[in-house]
Amino acid sequence: MTNNNPIGVFDSGIGGTSIWNAIHELLPNEKTIYLADSKNAPYGQKSKDEIVALSKKNVDFLIENNCKLIVVACNTATTNAIRELRTDYDIPFIGIEPAIKPAAHNSKTQVIGILATKGTLNSELFNKTAEMFQDTKIIEQVGYGLVQLIEDGNLNSPEMTQLLESYLQPMIEANIDYLVLGCSHYPYLIPQIKKILPEHIQIIDSGEAVARQTKNILREVGFSDSNVQQSEPVFYVNSNPAVLKSILNNKYNVIQKDF
Repeated sequence: MTNNNPIGVFDSGIGGTSIWNAIHELLPNEKTIYLADSKNAPYGQKSKDEIVALSKKNVDFLIENNCKLIVVACNTATTNAIRELRTDYDIPFIGIEPAIKPAAHNSKTQVIGILATKGTLNSELFNKTAEMFQDTKIIEQVGYGLVQLIEDGNLNSPEMTQLLESYLQPMIEANIDYLVLGCSHYPYLIPQIKKILPEHIQIIDSGEAVARQTKNILREVGFSDSNVQQSEPVFYVNSNPAVLKSILNNKYNVIQKDF
């Protein structure tokens, strides 16, 4: 393994590009490989065993492509499989989980909302984290249908607006002052969410925190790339590449490959 090996990033689909964007912005000289397992999205409705198996499949592909560190840019995969990945592979992993801690610490109303997948909200890791904040009321909402609409390219559809309104209105009525986005797909919904939420409600996602952690871990293990030239990122998807290309504003080549 060398410093100029790529960082691997995987998600159940295109949503993890919100995490990749933050990493690429903070570490523009690092080579990156992004893997979108869109054929199997969403992970949130699958069993833990299925999520672990899919995560290992993705990791195997990234290791075959010589990645030096892997970012699990999927809340569901992190909360259900990160322990198994760290046990079974000798490579640094960085996970992503809902940012409950900053929301709970900063909440004035002591009521926060979390919009996430069923797989994340039912996971042991999420529930252990939530239990740390007994003084804060956490309004949990499964975002049924949101990931599939994003994966299908229906980001701004009337159906999306209707779903978001039905999920967020009870949180508004419960007096939340922070909304935690517990799925890497959901940052792409922030423009629609802001139209629904009152202005005083803050939205938190995990992209910047994951990017900072990636930078810190690379330094710790001595794998930071000091190359002054930016490298062209590589994107793989195992379904129609059109939506991934669109979410990347057609700036990068996307390789369709079965894995």
